[in-house]
Amino acid sequence: MTRVCLVGEAGSNLQYELLSRETSREALATYDLERPFENSLAVRTVSVGAAVSLLNDLNWYLTRFVDEALIQEPSISDAEWLSRPLAERLRNGEIEPAETAEFCKIYGLERIDPGTEPANDDATDPIDSSLGTDPNSTAPADAAGKDESEGADDSASSGAGRAGAAEPTCRLVEPLYVRRTGGELPEYDLRDVEDTLVVRLTEAEYSP
Repeated sequence: MTRVCLVGEAGSNLQYELLSRETSREALATYDLERPFENSLAVRTVSVGAAVSLLNDLNWYLTRFVDEALIQEPSISDAEWLSRPLAERLRNGEIEPAETAEFCKIYGLERIDPGTEPANDDATDPIDSSLGTDPNSTAPADAAGKDESEGADDSASSGAGRAGAAEPTCRLVEPLYVRRTGGELPEYDLRDVEDTLVVRLTEAEYSP
């Protein structure tokens, strides 16, 4: 199964933002939600194509609340992830799986204490009127304007129950941009961390 992981922007509560809005909540309704990292949501899909399609369906929300959208395809790597642009190129046949490994960024994984995820100060109001309507968005108009009205908080709480079976134990910190040479990646040396997470990138995303 292909895995999709969304990592929220700093200062946002990604679970609340996605599950309190009808369009994004419905797009995620058929999936079992996980929270592998602090302020993240992850689901399992049937293929890279399905994963890219899901991200396209959620694009209006991704541009506002998501810092990283990652895809993991076991046939390519059980341990490393793909950036959204790289997954799209792979889906479109513009790049072969063997050609995805050169450009990467490595996140540190830092352990957190359970129950310390950031709270949403605006939890009583799921609508951010400053967002306006994105004319290029594929989301319905109600997602951009009135989006959710009655019952938004209850829906978010219900979704939180599905996504909150296990509290995340780590957060992603300070990515290091690297280039794989001779089949090997440089070690992560930006800070002391317990583990790392590798994301494969397109050449355009790579910035040493």
